[in-house]
Amino acid sequence: MSQTPPASVLSLAQLLQQQSPTPPPCLVEPGLLPAQGILFVGGEPKVGKSLLVANLALSLAAGSDRLGFPISKPCRVLVCQFELPVPQFAHRLATMRRAMGNAADHNLFIDIRAAGNLLSAPQGLQHFLAAARAAAAEIIILDPLYSTHDQDENDTRAMASLCQSLLRLRETSHAALIVVHHVRKSIGRYEIGSAFRGSSALHAVGDTYMLLTRPAPQFNTVELRFQFRYAAAQPPRLLQLDSTQLWFSAAGEASKLVLAADRRKVEPADVRQALSELGDQAPYNQLRQQIMTRTQCSKRTAQTAIALACQQARIVQTDGRYCLPD
Repeated sequence: MSQTPPASVLSLAQLLQQQSPTPPPCLVEPGLLPAQGILFVGGEPKVGKSLLVANLALSLAAGSDRLGFPISKPCRVLVCQFELPVPQFAHRLATMRRAMGNAADHNLFIDIRAAGNLLSAPQGLQHFLAAARAAAAEIIILDPLYSTHDQDENDTRAMASLCQSLLRLRETSHAALIVVHHVRKSIGRYEIGSAFRGSSALHAVGDTYMLLTRPAPQFNTVELRFQFRYAAAQPPRLLQLDSTQLWFSAAGEASKLVLAADRRKVEPADVRQALSELGDQAPYNQLRQQIMTRTQCSKRTAQTAIALACQQARIVQTDGRYCLPD
């Protein structure tokens, strides 16, 4: 005797019958934010993550491309941000709004009571779901992730539970998620998804990861690096910030900036001079920063110069500090 499957179980024929013959377009191209996808945005402190995400929220609500990422249509966007007081956040949005007019006014929503609600708690999850329903949100922004939970980010089980909360928020609201998160203190040049702070569970739940770095201190730009689950790989991009309007705009190819930053060769003599300016001895980070400041070179160039100066015995390392040789 055949059994009728439960309503949550479909045959392949039934599943395909319910779906559109063409997949829904990405909300942000090229493949940056799929419909009901999860985009993680990360970077070191003060690099501009929240500014960039606020720019993206306004662009999505207006349905206009101001960042060099094609946007398929205007979307209803709910912002849940936890770092700025509401008046200060409103002033930031008002500054950005002057550059684009009122195109985003009726599609951008702000949860002014987001602070204090934890996605990791049932009551907090219900708060965010209620806010999403009230806004009829197609996209929910959480900025930053660590303010939405009270779990140990290095505990795999705790982070797996948090990821399940993110997935429940997405599935119940039928919205895409943009999640702002910090990265580990020390990351490699080519790390992207794995650079995000916490358990590897976070690296498994996202569809796209976008990492912001500042490639060189002498340029007012950020470099964006990407990792996609379902889309073709993309080369790094550069964005430049207009500090008066608080808008990022496309600034060219990242490779050209990195080459320009590294073109200034730093000699061992520069390293010795920087060390002399610090009193003939200094810890590594202080020496590196002094070299970057006086030569306007990149962090990578300064690190290479220190290693070369050590190899040539122009400086010596003793007890974790760098000194001029006797």
